[in-house]
This record gives sequence, C-alpha cells and structure tokens, in this order.
Amino acid sequence: MDNFSQMIGQEEVSSHLQQAIANDRVSHAYIFSGSRGTGKRTMAELFARTLQCEKKGENPCGKCHSCVQAASHNHPDIRIVTHEKPTVLSVDEIRRQVVSDISIRPYQGPYKIYIIPDAELMAPEAQNALLKTIEEPPAYGVILLLTTNAGRLLETVRSRCVRLAMKPVPDTDVMEYLKKNLGVNARKAQFAAAFAQGALGRAIQICGSEDFSLMVKSVLDLVLNIHSMSAADMAAAVRSAETSWKLSIDDYLDVIAMWFRDVLVMKSTQDPNRVIFTGYLPELKEQASNCTYNGIREIFAALEKAKQRLKANVSFQLTMELLYLTIRENS
Repeated sequence: MDNFSQMIGQEEVSSHLQQAIANDRVSHAYIFSGSRGTGKRTMAELFARTLQCEKKGENPCGKCHSCVQAASHNHPDIRIVTHEKPTVLSVDEIRRQVVSDISIRPYQGPYKIYIIPDAELMAPEAQNALLKTIEEPPAYGVILLLTTNAGRLLETVRSRCVRLAMKPVPDTDVMEYLKKNLGVNARKAQFAAAFAQGALGRAIQICGSEDFSLMVKSVLDLVLNIHSMSAADMAAAVRSAETSWKLSIDDYLDVIAMWFRDVLVMKSTQDPNRVIFTGYLPELKEQASNCTYNGIREIFAALEKAKQRLKANVSFQLTMELLYLTIRENS
C-alpha cells in the first residue's frame, strides 16, 4: 500500500495515525490488533514509512531515499523483530533485537522503529523485558506490536500502548477490491471474501494461491464422494490430507465447514443466491436432501473437535479418520 487511503475498511485507524503525525503527537508504543489478514503489518509498515519519509507528510512520498529503502525492507531504522521457534518469542530475542538495540541512536531517520509481528507469542519474561523499554523509551523510539490476541499481552504492556483495532472489511468491499484491483472474476471474489471473513489481505492471498485452489479441489472431491468411500479409500484420503495439507489444516477444515454451511443454507432456504459454492448447486441440493439438521450439526461439531485435537497434538491420522467417519455417517 502506498498511502493510508488504500487501507480499505481501516479509515478510523488510518485517521488516528495521520493525525498523530500531523500534530507531532506520535506515541512511543502501539498495539495493532485484529484477526489474520486484516492488514496489521501493512498498516504498521505504512506508518513506519511515513514517519521516516524525508518529505514529512501524512503519507509516504514513495520517492525519497528513505521511502525507497523502506519499500525494499532495507531501511536501517525500521526493524522487523524475528524469532526462531514458531510458537514463542523469547526474552533473549527481545533483549537482543529491541532492548539493547534501541539505545543506539537512529542511523539516518528521525525515528528508530521496531515492528513485532505475532506479539502474543512473547513469553512473559520477554514482555517484562520490553516493558522497561516502553516505560522509559528514548525520544526517537517507536515500538509497534502486532497481535491477533491482545488479551495474551500483559496488562502492564497493554496499558502503556496506544491500542488500535483493525476491523473486518465488509464482504462487498472485499469483493469490489478484488474485482477492481486484481481482475478477479465475481465467483472467485465471492468465495475469497466469504472465506477470508473480513480479512482483505487473506482474500488477496487466496486469489493468488495455486495451493489454495488445489486445497479447495481436494475438499470438493472428498465431500462429493465420501458417502461411497470404502475404508481403504478413507485411509488413502487421510494420508493425502496429511501429506498435502497438514501445515494448513485449519484452512482445509474451514473449507469443509463452508461446504456444509452451503448444504445447510440449501436445506433451510433453497435459495441459490445465498450459497458460496455457486458452481455446485445440483450437488448441494442433493446433499441437502440427504442430510438431517442434526447430522449437519454433528459435522460442524466434529470439525471443531478436530481442530481442538490437532492443536493438542492428538494423532493426525486418528483425528481425521474420526472426522471423515462422522461426515460419511451424516451426509
């Protein structure tokens, strides 16, 4: 994004940041919260580029040396905090990348900015180490915490930051953006918007992902044929899911949920204008006639239980076999 006006659906956050810049009232610490794909990192990087821009406007000029460096992620005074382990941001990483580093003055810009993605992964010790810096920051220091769950941050951290919530974007706006800016056809735009649930960035990613398209095809093959699958067929389907989609299993399960959401819509309303899988109306109607309302509820409950089991590191194979059996018995 080149300026704040392009942050679709985030006008309130954009206005707050631009006013802070215009009035020279930039805080030393911000929390950008919101679900995956709502633009937290895009907003933080846009804010950082604007703060460092040599033109000192309310949007980055995009042409000065600072903007060029920031756009290529080579600005020496805009740091992205990283972590080695996928589930935790350690105290040593925070001390090395933020606490110790922030004492060194900016190399060229007016600010030294630290963007911390997945801030909810900070261990309590890491948050406490960061807290000391937030409480007594140098005048040039700005820390941007990005999180999908601000409740996992210590209250002492939250209370010392400006909190900005990134809101879900209405599906109609997401669809319009995808069609206008990416040339996505109406059917694909509708599907991406429905799946992304207000996360524009996620919808953009979906539209450009061949892997996601293959995942949807795999799900459709499963739900359209599972009622006639033998035990060997189901075992093969589980192995295929583990090989192909284990790392993106939540998305895989969500696509299954979207299909049965459409089955429920067709069963309760018979309105084809309200379904997402518009290219499969005959199949949806047939499955809706074969399913009971209680059976659909059982499938949704099984999908949620499968997510919980996988997060608890229960066997992937056992979890998916139980899920597939529930779907077969109720569809």
